Amino acid sequence: MPAPTNQFKQRLLAGETLIGCWLSFAEAAPAEIMGSIGFDWLLIDGEHGANDIRSIRDQLIALEASVSTPIVRVPTGLDWVLKQTLDVGAQTILVPLVETADQARALVRACRYPTSGIRGVGAAAARAGRFGGLPDYVTTANDQICVLVQVETVKGVENLDEILAVEGIDGVFIGPADLSADMGHLGNSKHPEAQKLICDALDRIAASGKPPGCLALDDETAELYLSHGTRFLAVGIDVQLLVSAARAKMSAWMR
Repeated sequence: MPAPTNQFKQRLLAGETLIGCWLSFAEAAPAEIMGSIGFDWLLIDGEHGANDIRSIRDQLIALEASVSTPIVRVPTGLDWVLKQTLDVGAQTILVPLVETADQARALVRACRYPTSGIRGVGAAAARAGRFGGLPDYVTTANDQICVLVQVETVKGVENLDEILAVEGIDGVFIGPADLSADMGHLGNSKHPEAQKLICDALDRIAASGKPPGCLALDDETAELYLSHGTRFLAVGIDVQLLVSAARAKMSAWMR
């Protein structure tokens, strides 16, 4: 049996626009709850969420029956981090702070088995290969891995065309908060200069034929990013959704 089909990757290739949400609780139960909502994809945040490889694995298990495809944002693009994340069953990886084409090429190689990459071959004992239950996993896995890179600095935007030209990069996500901070607009991703650079970057990614991704926490900004070709868009963060609902309830009843 081959590696499972990566529905997120296939739907992007088919030209669909996919709506998702961030998972920041770093726990299986909230992930399972969010998996019942119906988003196209859910991102397990290993960069800012309090995750380790075990909690990432547990959330992947919790989302196994969900219609929402899991994406894992790793804390860093180090080879061993990518190897462990893939081995616990992630098929779509988002790597933060990518600034050069050389970085992007190294990430693709770390996510692929030899001879096109350097991913260690340990599928017989890994959840990704169903502990040996998918005998064709290692010969078919490369085609199902989706590598997304996060461009979130001025340097990254300056090198965007070279990053987009790297074979094996399946999409580029623009990080509004970090990019605006790097421009000198800390905490203000809606600053006109930041919004212009974000939208210009989304346009360039879309023009390249690769899908752009982004995060927007209000409907107006979400519509703006969609109008610039965004193909995988996060429209919320689970922690903020809980806080917003709880504050609204408190305001209504604490008199």
